[in-house]
Amino acid sequence: MSNFTRFMLLMVVISVSSALGHAQSGRNQNTSSNSNTSSTTPPDQPFSADADETKKIEEAIKPYIEKARKTYPEAKKRFLAGLPPQHSFLITTRLHDSQGRFEQVFIRVREIKDGSIKGVIASEIEFISGYKEGDSYSFPESELIDWTITKPDGTEEGNFVGKFLDEYQKQ
Repeated sequence: MSNFTRFMLLMVVISVSSALGHAQSGRNQNTSSNSNTSSTTPPDQPFSADADETKKIEEAIKPYIEKARKTYPEAKKRFLAGLPPQHSFLITTRLHDSQGRFEQVFIRVREIKDGSIKGVIASEIEFISGYKEGDSYSFPESELIDWTITKPDGTEEGNFVGKFLDEYQKQ
């Protein structure tokens, strides 16, 4: 079984629902947070797929990743200027372990500087080793898959890949 197929059998796919989870993100001025936080992270909805389905999914999410990357600079600008109280900025990326597996997760953003995103893992890690929810994590902006701004009323902006995958699972 290829690593790619194994990934799809194990990967936590980020998706959206009206009930939001458990991350917090602070208001940011390009460094750290303050007490204006929100406890909102879209919940993960794991599913598995065989090799053929994996290829279909990877191909199907490409335009949504492109849309996320195209719209990210404006979302980043808003984050750096300081989001309103109770809003969270999350980036979706993939964590890799020493066995070659990876898992797609939310990172609650604390800082974006010099092409690097720093934050805290805001997803429960289910299938890879070496990471856990709440760990600090830093990665290049080029590894961004998606972005999400959550609001205290439960609505969100972005999460293009997650929203697509939520609909895809219904099919």
